[in-house]
Amino acid sequence: MIRLVVGLGNPGKEYERTRHNAGFWLVERFAQASGVHFRKDAKYQALVARLEGSGAWLLLPQSFMNASGRAVQMLAGFFKIKPEEILVAHDELDFAPGVARIKQGGGIAGHNGLRDISQRVASHDYWRLRIGIGHPGDKDAVADYVLHKPSQEDKVAIDEALGRALEILPLCLSGDMQGAIQKLHSSEPKPKKVEAPKAEEKPKTEAKPKAEAKPVAKKDEAKNEPPKQASRQEAPAQAKPGLLKSLFGKK
Repeated sequence: MIRLVVGLGNPGKEYERTRHNAGFWLVERFAQASGVHFRKDAKYQALVARLEGSGAWLLLPQSFMNASGRAVQMLAGFFKIKPEEILVAHDELDFAPGVARIKQGGGIAGHNGLRDISQRVASHDYWRLRIGIGHPGDKDAVADYVLHKPSQEDKVAIDEALGRALEILPLCLSGDMQGAIQKLHSSEPKPKKVEAPKAEEKPKTEAKPKAEAKPVAKKDEAKNEPPKQASRQEAPAQAKPGLLKSLFGKK
């Protein structure tokens, strides 16, 4: 059973809408939906609220991200809350906006808030509710990326993930962690398939029909006249003019 729900973020107006405060966003909405209000507790250096019925605590550390573990350690120590009874909501670089998942234990993946909590409570066995914010693509750009507001498109996707996460928090508080996991993960939207752009097809040039070879017409055929048949009787050879003269010139 979850007895302490922690939201991670940075205090102050300049950070309240930045990606790193996704954990704050979830726990603040849960408190509002549950009808409870946070109060500032100087002893824990945190905003604290307690749910009626279950008696579970909601906690928003106010000592900046890299010192989040102090408030968790003090409140959990005072009320004897075990690590496996703690759920930490935080931003997750490795998930795209719109993704939200739960797991218990594991590494800290470079998250300063998780690092401080693990060191303070001397355990990795607490539960994590990871809210995807996407990755800038360059590890050197991460620090600047998480401290800026998400784009409008990403903000819409993150809000949808927060809405699905809110629905399973009552299951976590009742101790049905497997039911919470199944419900949250099965409701995750499927990623859209990105189709590769089709190469532009060049218009096909129609092959010109080859000109049919015209039969070579005979001279007579070219004039559309029937071919003349060769005469069987050849014309007699003309007499040579010199010979006639010699024959008829004599008396």
